[in-house]
Amino acid sequence: MTQRLHLVFGGELIDPSKNAFKDVDDIHIVGMFPDYATAYNAWKAEAQRTVDNAHMRYFIAHIHRLRDEEREASPTEELDP
Repeated sequence: MTQRLHLVFGGELIDPSKNAFKDVDDIHIVGMFPDYATAYNAWKAEAQRTVDNAHMRYFIAHIHRLRDEEREASPTEELDP
């Protein structure tokens, strides 16, 4: 069974109209979730908790889209450290 992992994270932005974080060392990692619905609930809770700060933003990253097991690996993925 394929997992559809989602990462929820957020932090304070430099400018609310852009997606650049003010301090990347201060990014809040909410967690990794096994499906979109669970990730959405976590995202919504954090977004509502920080609603009074216009510079705070939370995002859902679709981790499962970063790696397609059906595609051939790139040469760098095949390197063994």
